[in-house]
Amino acid sequence: MSLNDVGLWRLPAPEDKKAKYRHEWEEIPNLVLSHNQKPPFGYIVNPDDPDWLLPVPKELELLEEAKDHLKKYSYRDVAAWLSTQSGRSISHMGLKKRIEIERKRKGIVTIKKYYAEKLRKILQQIEDLEHRRLGAKKGPSE
Repeated sequence: MSLNDVGLWRLPAPEDKKAKYRHEWEEIPNLVLSHNQKPPFGYIVNPDDPDWLLPVPKELELLEEAKDHLKKYSYRDVAAWLSTQSGRSISHMGLKKRIEIERKRKGIVTIKKYYAEKLRKILQQIEDLEHRRLGAKKGPSE
């Protein structure tokens, strides 16, 4: 009889677990939830203001740890482990969807930061050219 048969899921802890998964978590806006939908794993609806979701640090830290476990184990195994460790159920497809959305958003943020920096440089070049051109008028502050 294995641990899996009795409902226990043990995945080995990744190295330096203590420092790696400690973060400051913040509230996020509740943009898409209707009254019958559950908030995403790691968050609960703020009882004082249902337009905001409050972080559940334990669940979010376990989710970060689960991302490392996905390098070695299947979504089903990690979702079962995550459910038993957190006490909140999450299906393997729910876990996969959550991870894919995070990856997609991270990629979009990286691209936007790149273009924002590029735009800042171009605006600086335009400003420099305007100051150096012949016959440039001085502004009111100059």
